[in-house]
Amino acid sequence: MEPISAADFHELAQVSTPRLSPEGDRVAYVQRTPSDDSEYEATVHVADATGDEPQRFTLSEGIDSEPRWSPSGDRLAFVSTRGAADDRQQLWVVPTDGGEAAQVTSVVGGVGQIAWAPDGERIAFVQQVTDADREADRDLEVEPEFEPETPDPRVVDRTVYRTAEQYRDGRQSQVYLVTADGTEIQRVTTADSDHASPTWGDDDTLYVARDADVADPDDSLATEIRAYDLDSGDSVLRHETTTFQPALAASGRRVAFSYTDPEQGTMAQTELHLLDETDTVYDLTAALDRTLAADLGPTWDPDGGALYFGTPDEGATALWRVHAADLAATDSPEAEPRPLAVEPERVRRDEWSAIDGFDVGDDRVAYVQSSWDHPGDLFVADADGETATRLTECNADYLDTHAVQEPEEIRFSADDGGETDAGTCQGWVLTPPEFDPEASYPLAVEVHGGPHAMWTTSGTMWHEFQTLAANGYVVFWSNPRGSAGYGEAHMQAIERDWGAVTASDVLAGVATVAERPSVDEDQLFVTGGSFGGYMTAWLVSQTDQFEAAVSQRGVYDLLSFYGSTDWAYKLVEDDFDTTPWEEPAFLQAQSPTGHAHEVETPTLVLHSEDDYRTPICSAELFHRILRKHGVDTRLVRYPDEGHELSRSGQPGHVVDRIERIVRWFDGYAADRSVPPALEREPDAGLTGSVDEE
Repeated sequence: MEPISAADFHELAQVSTPRLSPEGDRVAYVQRTPSDDSEYEATVHVADATGDEPQRFTLSEGIDSEPRWSPSGDRLAFVSTRGAADDRQQLWVVPTDGGEAAQVTSVVGGVGQIAWAPDGERIAFVQQVTDADREADRDLEVEPEFEPETPDPRVVDRTVYRTAEQYRDGRQSQVYLVTADGTEIQRVTTADSDHASPTWGDDDTLYVARDADVADPDDSLATEIRAYDLDSGDSVLRHETTTFQPALAASGRRVAFSYTDPEQGTMAQTELHLLDETDTVYDLTAALDRTLAADLGPTWDPDGGALYFGTPDEGATALWRVHAADLAATDSPEAEPRPLAVEPERVRRDEWSAIDGFDVGDDRVAYVQSSWDHPGDLFVADADGETATRLTECNADYLDTHAVQEPEEIRFSADDGGETDAGTCQGWVLTPPEFDPEASYPLAVEVHGGPHAMWTTSGTMWHEFQTLAANGYVVFWSNPRGSAGYGEAHMQAIERDWGAVTASDVLAGVATVAERPSVDEDQLFVTGGSFGGYMTAWLVSQTDQFEAAVSQRGVYDLLSFYGSTDWAYKLVEDDFDTTPWEEPAFLQAQSPTGHAHEVETPTLVLHSEDDYRTPICSAELFHRILRKHGVDTRLVRYPDEGHELSRSGQPGHVVDRIERIVRWFDGYAADRSVPPALEREPDAGLTGSVDEE
């Protein structure tokens, strides 16, 4: 068996976005594979729900996404960049019994969040447009070669003027309606707000979430759920809620939606609420101490009797179902929203596995799942979650020839030294191929981002964990306090203390693993991204236990982070319950840059230049402080990349990043015969050609 390498990323296919056909006999999904160092190929495939060989359904021309069956199943709509001079996505429709795909839109703002009308004649979608676009009707039709001008100078009049890796530049998300043959397109929303999640209640009613009419929508979680009468063009406010990422699911006049308590919202669990025909609101997850997964929002079954949704759940992803046909409330009429008498039931959860997208049919559920032994495939189960069948094995040839290691779960004490026991944390240990229990191996510690995220043994980290193990490291990762999936108390345990609490848990796990004879307790290494980058920098400023560290896309200075990030500045306001002008000294003490002068551990800093979630300025500050104090360090900047580099960055950059982590660790590992990276040529030992600075 061959060892797994970072460069193998080019060989791995990724599966996403499953959609069941109306008859439930076929599942459309997207398969994405790197095509070269800078591009991916992403096409729609269709699998027979009984298990026959899947077939590619669209041509490999551009990036395809969002496959959606028409109500009768005779057509498939999807979004694609094919034929575009830039990365603008347009809407396409293809007959399912054979024939060529037809482009339906040519709009300036791209297309996303598509939804077929029940009559099968129209499709709703969202695009981002400016006032100038609408005045020139470019939101209805634009020449393919049109290139919007970049503002010069760029004038900012919003609290959040850029997000992820893109400037907003006056664009707002608006909802449109287009006929399936592309002959007519119309504006549904025009209000001075961002709109999202169009979902059909019936042929004439479209529900939309939009920013509430508040003084500063960027500084508020307030969201309106509005019903648009498409005959009259009128809209009616059905409900006001609060949520970070609106997720709607309609069945007639009943609308399910996500809700987040605005009080310290970044630390609050997201609940599932339901608005019924009488405008009564029910809390469907009041009895469930879990937070909704942002990308596994509510989905009705075809009969509208039950809602399915997903949550992180103790190191795995769980699918849940709540029967909402009979909205029998508990005996607490004064409570608003009312808790539902029927508790959610867990219909699917495979130990340590991650679910990335699902859909519900009459008698089955389709979902994409990754586990320790594969990076993701398409599955179907019956409506109760039983009798699961795997429909794809898209990486079978690769897995048959490469050594994939099975992780071992561990539980360890999270006692923080206080008067009360902090409980236990869950983690995993992955050993190298051909592991020799009599030998001694260095330990690579990985810390997740979020901070309110949750790791499993799979998902987007599968390849990185397996690569580190293949390079001779025992790998340890965990879900310390602050992580989602273990209840509200676990998630909120890091309030006003990102550093010490999480560090205590991570180090407790490290100590537990280091007790093993096969782990060299003097050869410890640490890395992490985003909040994991924060924690990597924090750890090396508090302890000299680690021989080397790699800090990635981290938050290093909470004061500058507050002013330069996108909506994530709310993490400062909510997780720390303060602002820079109220407690500047406190936030500086909670920042790695406030302690960076104490660092002695050789630390590599990796960052993306277009990362507007954790802007590069604080990475530069952290790196400069390390250099000023004589620490072995290097800053690697990735151009044309944002915060999602490790998950969806250019393939060459994804490979380069993992190889640099391994090379940095190897240079300080006692059992390796290679010099530190700083003593070698910048690209020595790497398969790519990205220069370092």
